[in-house]
Amino acid sequence: MVKMVSKRSRLDFEDKETLAEDASKIMKQPLSKLAKKSCGSHEVEENGSVFVRLLKASGLTLKTGDNQNQLGVDQIIFQRKLFQALRKHPSYPKVIEEFVNGLESYTEDIDSLRNCLLSCERLQDEEASMGTFYSKSLIKLLLGIDILQPAIIKMLFEKVPQFLFESESRDGISMPRLIISQLKWLDRIVDSKDLTTQMMQLISVAPVNLQHDFITSLPEILGDSQHANVGKELSELLVQNTSLTVPILDVFSSLRLDPNFLSEIRQLVMGKLSSVRLEDLPVIVKFILHSVTDSTSLEVIAELREKLNVQHFTLPSRIQASQSKLKSKGLASSSGNQENSDKDCIVLLFDVIKSAIRYEKTISEAWIKAIERIQSAAEHKALDVAMLLIIYGTSTQTKKGVERLLRNKIQSDCIQEQLLDSTFSTHCLVLKDICPSILLLAQTLFHSQDQRIILFGSLLCKYAFKFFDTYCQQEVVGALVTHVCSGNEAEVDAALDVLLELIVLNASAMRLNAAFIKDDMHLVIRKQLSSTVFKYKLIGIIGAVTMAGIMAEDRTMPSNSTQRSASVSSEQHTQVTSLLQLVHSCTEHSPWASSLYYDEFANLIQERKLAPKTLEWVAQTIFNDFQDAFVVDFCAVPEGDFPFPVKALYGLEECNTQDGIVINLLPLFFQEFAKDVSQVTSQESSQKSMSPLCLASHFRLLRLCVARQHNGNLDEIDALLDCPLFLPDLEPGEKLESMSAKDRSLMCSLTFLTFNWFREVVNAFCQQTSPEMKGKVLSRLKDLVELQEILEKYLAVIPDYVPPFTSVDLDTLDVIPRSNSAVAAKSRHKGKTGGKKQKADSSTASCTDTLLTEDTSECDVAPSGKSQVDKESTGKEGKTFVSLQNYRAFFRELDIEVFSILHSGLVTKFILDTEMHTEATEVVQLGPAELLFLLEDLSQKLENRLTPSFTKRVCFFKNKGSRNIGFSHLHQRSVQDIVHCVVQLLTPMCNHLENIHNFFQCLGAENLSVNDKARVTAQEHYTMSSCYQKLLQVFHALLAWKGFTHQSNHRLLRSALEVLASRLKQTEEGQPLEELLSQSFSYLQNLQHSIPSFQCGLYLLRLLMALLEKSAVPTQKKEKLASLAKQLLCRAWPHGDKEKNPTFNDHLHDLLCIYLEHTDNVLKAIEEITGVGVPELVNAPKDASSSTFPTLTRHTFVIFFRVMMAELEKTVKGLQAGTATDSQQVHEEKLLYWNMAVRDFSILINLMKVFDSYPVLHVCLKYGRRFVEAFLKQCMPLLDFSFRKHRDDVLSLLQTLQLNTRLLHHLCGHSKIHQDTRLTKHVPLLKKSLELLVCRVKAMLVLNNCREAFWLGTLKNRDLQGEEIISQHPSSPENTSEDSEDGMTSYVSRNRAIEDGEDEANDGQDRDSDESDDSSS
Repeated sequence: MVKMVSKRSRLDFEDKETLAEDASKIMKQPLSKLAKKSCGSHEVEENGSVFVRLLKASGLTLKTGDNQNQLGVDQIIFQRKLFQALRKHPSYPKVIEEFVNGLESYTEDIDSLRNCLLSCERLQDEEASMGTFYSKSLIKLLLGIDILQPAIIKMLFEKVPQFLFESESRDGISMPRLIISQLKWLDRIVDSKDLTTQMMQLISVAPVNLQHDFITSLPEILGDSQHANVGKELSELLVQNTSLTVPILDVFSSLRLDPNFLSEIRQLVMGKLSSVRLEDLPVIVKFILHSVTDSTSLEVIAELREKLNVQHFTLPSRIQASQSKLKSKGLASSSGNQENSDKDCIVLLFDVIKSAIRYEKTISEAWIKAIERIQSAAEHKALDVAMLLIIYGTSTQTKKGVERLLRNKIQSDCIQEQLLDSTFSTHCLVLKDICPSILLLAQTLFHSQDQRIILFGSLLCKYAFKFFDTYCQQEVVGALVTHVCSGNEAEVDAALDVLLELIVLNASAMRLNAAFIKDDMHLVIRKQLSSTVFKYKLIGIIGAVTMAGIMAEDRTMPSNSTQRSASVSSEQHTQVTSLLQLVHSCTEHSPWASSLYYDEFANLIQERKLAPKTLEWVAQTIFNDFQDAFVVDFCAVPEGDFPFPVKALYGLEECNTQDGIVINLLPLFFQEFAKDVSQVTSQESSQKSMSPLCLASHFRLLRLCVARQHNGNLDEIDALLDCPLFLPDLEPGEKLESMSAKDRSLMCSLTFLTFNWFREVVNAFCQQTSPEMKGKVLSRLKDLVELQEILEKYLAVIPDYVPPFTSVDLDTLDVIPRSNSAVAAKSRHKGKTGGKKQKADSSTASCTDTLLTEDTSECDVAPSGKSQVDKESTGKEGKTFVSLQNYRAFFRELDIEVFSILHSGLVTKFILDTEMHTEATEVVQLGPAELLFLLEDLSQKLENRLTPSFTKRVCFFKNKGSRNIGFSHLHQRSVQDIVHCVVQLLTPMCNHLENIHNFFQCLGAENLSVNDKARVTAQEHYTMSSCYQKLLQVFHALLAWKGFTHQSNHRLLRSALEVLASRLKQTEEGQPLEELLSQSFSYLQNLQHSIPSFQCGLYLLRLLMALLEKSAVPTQKKEKLASLAKQLLCRAWPHGDKEKNPTFNDHLHDLLCIYLEHTDNVLKAIEEITGVGVPELVNAPKDASSSTFPTLTRHTFVIFFRVMMAELEKTVKGLQAGTATDSQQVHEEKLLYWNMAVRDFSILINLMKVFDSYPVLHVCLKYGRRFVEAFLKQCMPLLDFSFRKHRDDVLSLLQTLQLNTRLLHHLCGHSKIHQDTRLTKHVPLLKKSLELLVCRVKAMLVLNNCREAFWLGTLKNRDLQGEEIISQHPSSPENTSEDSEDGMTSYVSRNRAIEDGEDEANDGQDRDSDESDDSSS
């Protein structure tokens, strides 16, 4: 080391290895050997050298030890004095060398060197006089003197190697860093090139940790002239040592470099981007964005977007949690620190990107364009959505562009919910900072007219709430509440939708925000309750009732609990009652709103347990209101000028006392009916009397309150079960034809109201246990059946009638009976009420659309429900069949508990006298009509809940279609609960099923007398048959439920099967499921002998199939299904005109499919129908049927034909193609099978000569092509290796097929000549298949060295009867090739060989005019 210092040899770039070797040697020497002995007792250095004397003369005193050097003059003055002293020294310039040698000798001591590198101490007076607080080190001051700078720099670089591998001192000072820091920010560099060279040499040999510091110091040390050279050398170093990528790129961002050079570096770095560490990403991305120019921005950003995968560095929290469990506490802490470090790096990375976007418009625009160019949804990444949100929240200039791009992407389904979820889960740390911008974007999207864009805005709020912190969650909820109050329909719907989803998503988090939104929700509810827009009033009612239910909920613990929580306080009770009184006052003038209020409150009472104090207040209030509004004394005389006599009708007991009560229906309803429609619908009524339209809903609330108070006992209101109603005689009789339209509407509306009243009465009292009550309920059920028949009579002659509403459900707002005249009447009604202007085509509009218009008044539908036709329309009336299913929205829903009536047998009802003594007894039972009434409703309920429906997502409070109308109460119960209820009903339903079975067996008994058979009327037969069918439908809906496949529902399935199996013999505990299925199958199969109708037979088949689907060995029973299906097909059913009914045709189609799918030989079954049944039909009279298959008539032939063709094609398509490795027996069996299939196909195709209607021809074209395609794929490979051994069989098969394909060719010509586009659209595909068959047959023959058996000839166009189509003959030889529609036909012959004929015939033909057909003779 001493030798190296004394020589002061210049470090050259080529001496890197020598410098590294010397540095390693120096590292091994102890630091104490390099230190010079201190003077000890003297603090001031006094050695008399030129170095010390000149410094002292210039104003700087050197100190020893840890003391700072003292500067007695200003720094600039010191530098000037020293410069002049050196220049004026007698031995100049040699004195410079002596001065530097003295510095070197002095700094050989580490403490002295350290003092020279640290700032000098300023004397107090100097410091105060100059007013500066910054003092440079001695070395820094000497470097500021030009004549000393080169030598000082050289000395410093010679000093650095001895400290490169030393650790930091106790005070944390690193000598290499301290030495290099002297070179920073020099006012002038004398030899910058030499300085650059020495710096790069030092960097090449320094340790990695110092390399980073030295490289990042380069911009502060070097001058601008050296930036290019440094950049070039650093780029070489970047290639050699990738660990220095970060500091080098950081330096590049601070150097003035050529754009082309930066582009090369950027490409180099971009290639390594996918493999770099996360902590290096921020610097690398910063460099890439810094090097972007206007011309390269789009290309660079597109490549960066492709290779930047932040999701690769984010580990799911659940994986992290599982890993942390496997680690010790120390390792877990280390893992947590690493996780936090990764999060910081990700945040820093996006800070770099946001900074570039904020200050460089080019980058934000390029990023938008790069995302816009992506077309496929699969190519979009979570980073794309995150960047659009970041750009929206960072760059104010590109907000509109981001909104436009997002709309386009959403509408093209490029950005879907799964991608948005991934975006928030991956980038939640970054997106959290721009939460306000995300909510602002969501608000903008809410205003769109496109439902998909509104949904995207909703998802933004949803995921912001899901992934962000508590503060952001409050912001999200606050924004949604603001949207709810906006008044914009789409915005309100979307906000409510999101709030519902958030409650389901994270109820606990929403509870934390409950206090935050409580006051706002109160304001919102009050605002909605007072809204003139009916829809929002309904929302307000639902919200108010829900809020009241939550506030008044009974939170007391059971009596045996150790703790009892406080019940509702007096203050809360007052708040609840005030809120309910507010709702009542806001709805009392609107029957629609009142009805919804009562129904919602009833649902609340049914679902929640209210505090006793609140429940008592509610019950008493509802009881008093109901009694005051609807109940009058029996002796009261109705007042009013009624068009019909008023009577107290439908009373179950004689009311001879003054204590009797009556429902005052007609007087109340007639008051509203008599009003002018415009007054009723355009302004609120000033009277506070209750509308009779609310009768049923008000009673439902009343009885639920009473039942809740008294544990289901309804004795307090049992008088309402048997009390009469003030009504006219509803049975029209012969008066119907002479009634005016107005009177008919009045009577029909009264019938509807009475019908719904009794439905609600049956709902209320169906579970009462006393025989007296049961008998009265059965009587009310008989009244319902009677009223249902009366309704059908009225509706048949009032086709434009709109019934009075019965319950306000958001699903029912837009539903009316399906009748064009009703729509027309409704349109006239809308014209009166001042609704919005309607389009000409209003067939899809609603009779209640005016309720949704934002008018200045509340628009109620005419409560009278009367027909909108003012003039009598007797001339246009005609009795028509009316299906009450179209009016389901206007009927009160029957509860599932009502079907407990099915348990009823014979009930003895006691009739009491005035002194409560038994006066008489009456036996009541559930009759066929009442049974049918219940089964129809139960069947509809099961179809709605147990049959899956695939519907699109709809918005909050939007019409969900007619499927769920009338089933709102049903949908409040789980599917499992409904199934359990039905399973409990299986025993009584089996009883009814067996009774009906016995009825029809007795009816069909040969020993039954003619008089006995005559007593069974057609109506009774129809009712019993319908009950039979509905019972089978209910059984099928239950057993076909897909939920039985879940393990949790197996117990329910066993319970159902045990009931069925026990009807044959006593079941044992733990009986295997397969045995239960077999016994249930046998039980139901026994019903086949009493099937009264075709539909019943079909449902029995479906029921048996549902059982077989659950069996592990269904094949054992398949043949029994086929046998039953054939019996149904071969049976002559009554009411033969039903084959013209589309429903019957659909059922026949299903039955035939079941038969052919379950029979063991489809081809044989088809041959039997076509070979026996069809000839019988052809030879039978016009209106007759086949004697073997009575269901086969001329009307149903097309159904048989379509199913047989479809099943034939399906069968051959499912047959596996043979292979050469199969055994000879397998080849023969498959060849025989194809011979049968082609024979059946031939018989079916030839039937079009007899039955040439469009449906038959269409089936021939469609399934004929499919059969030919199946023959090509499945049969031709078999013929390839079967031809040599079974030559005659194969040729015979091809000959038969050739005749059939020729008929298909004739059918193509028939379709063209008749120009039937429905048929001609199938012709091109069929002709293509026929051409392929020709080529394939030839290839097969060539393969088997039998080319002589194939020849090709011209095939003329013919009609279905084989007659040549004369009109298409060419008029002259010249235009033969142009006008001829003749095609080609191939022949397979055993005796004729024309080897090249096919080629000659093939040469002159145009492919478009070919009518080629495969033929084999």
